Amino acid sequence: MIVHGGCMEVMAQIPSDTFASAVTDPPYHLTSIVKRFGATDAAPAKHGTDGLFARRSRGFMGQKWDGGDIAFRPELWAEVLRVMKPGAHLVAFGGSRTYHRMACAIEDAGFEVRDCILELLSADDMARAFLESLDADQAKAFERLLGSSQPIGSLEWIYGSGFPHSHNQNGRWEGWGTALKPAHEPIVLARKPLGEKSVAANLARWGTGALNIDASRVLGPEYVGEALAGRWPANVIHDGSDEVLAAFPDAPGQLARTSSSSEGRKNQNTYGEMRRGAPGTEMIPRKDRGSAARFFYCAKASKADRGGDNSHPTVKPFELMEYLCRLVTPPGGTVLDPFCGSGSTGKAALANDYKFFGIEMIEAYANISHQRTGGAYLSAEDFSLI
Repeated sequence: MIVHGGCMEVMAQIPSDTFASAVTDPPYHLTSIVKRFGATDAAPAKHGTDGLFARRSRGFMGQKWDGGDIAFRPELWAEVLRVMKPGAHLVAFGGSRTYHRMACAIEDAGFEVRDCILELLSADDMARAFLESLDADQAKAFERLLGSSQPIGSLEWIYGSGFPHSHNQNGRWEGWGTALKPAHEPIVLARKPLGEKSVAANLARWGTGALNIDASRVLGPEYVGEALAGRWPANVIHDGSDEVLAAFPDAPGQLARTSSSSEGRKNQNTYGEMRRGAPGTEMIPRKDRGSAARFFYCAKASKADRGGDNSHPTVKPFELMEYLCRLVTPPGGTVLDPFCGSGSTGKAALANDYKFFGIEMIEAYANISHQRTGGAYLSAEDFSLI
């Protein structure tokens, strides 16, 4: 189900303990200038209504919905907490500069912050994805910027108004700048407190409280001839871009037979101390080779992820959202996304036989989400009548 309306308004009508998980990409609120120039009753920007100054006042990539503070409000996450089942997990994306505000709000609302997942990104791919998302008028405006006298105009368009661009210095301080290249997004992994005395008891009653490790293992079979398939999922994932892959060293897998016992070892965490074992106690060589990047989940965005009529500027890769939904959602569970945008979470949830409930306040994006996911489509007013 996709509901067009404000997330607080819609969630207030939902019974407590409803959803098995929440996977969402809320606004990052990267622009602070909106506090002065982006409010409804603010004075007009002095530099006009169509230039760089005005774009900054509207939020990330010129989107006013990014310019508020909804993701920093504990009351929002308290409502998310209420409608989730005890022990259910929340996954929420954030910006590297503002993540802490969201994470603190989630914790203040009553969630247990369990981890922070880092998604490693290529800045070049971010720029390319943005350029591909431009419509004809936006593309023409970008071309004008490239030929204008505004030295930072093109960077503002590529990285969005929220990413700090580097003010490079001259003279004595030549070679100094004021910002780093954006290359990762932090993702909070949090859990609603258990409703039972143990995880096992919570799973038995609610089906929540644990992560689906085996369904989220990375790569293929880890040990030849054994049932264990893939490495334990890590709290680092990457987008598969050449830039990110180049940062990982070559790392051949285990090449020799070693004992699975720690007996007689000085330090069981040191490879050199792993002794040869008798037959039956040995770990079978993997003999796999390649970059260490293969040990982490790879989510590569593609044009097909967006769909032909998808105008949303921050579409998340389908495979990434599929992976996260599978990690935190029990079989047959319902995934909540209070900021569903163009429906990437919903598309991923449905592909894995989960149910989906998405809320989106912008009608155009709600319509795109409905087209990508199908199912029921309601306004907030219609939903209140159910």
